[in-house]
Amino acid sequence: MGAWPPSFRSIYEAEFDYIWQTLRRLGVRPSDIEDVAHDVFVTVHRKLADYDTFRPLRPWLFGIAFRVASDYRRTARFKREVFDGETDREDVAPIADQQLETKEAHKLVMAALETINLDQRAVFILHELDGHTIPEVARALGEPLNTIYSRLRLARKAFITAVTRMQVTHGR
Repeated sequence: MGAWPPSFRSIYEAEFDYIWQTLRRLGVRPSDIEDVAHDVFVTVHRKLADYDTFRPLRPWLFGIAFRVASDYRRTARFKREVFDGETDREDVAPIADQQLETKEAHKLVMAALETINLDQRAVFILHELDGHTIPEVARALGEPLNTIYSRLRLARKAFITAVTRMQVTHGR
């Protein structure tokens, strides 16, 4: 990223896609992601002076995104969306088998994530999908280690249950 501590601009440019994907994983509606991402980066800008440069950047950013997404989900205008299996517009061009499998797997993961409690989902995303250690996850979310381990265990169970149920439902 260049100079350390990182500048807001360098964080924004390097991590915008990560924040966008994180918000999608946390259940922010596609139509609201741009506004919620803006709120995340406003918070990052406001808190950048307090950032501990000895900690990894992404878990810190995830913690901010998680809190902003939690606030978003609590607002009166948010209503739980039912996953309809479509996250993008239909592509009319022929799709190769591998691309189709990847797209289907992505849809399955996103739908399964949607079934997990938000606090558990945050732990699952940070640890299982983003690859951060449990101590990093605990610091990023400001929760005790045992709480994080418990949430991870519950999230894994919920994820496996959801994937299994969806695969059975779709005959896979």
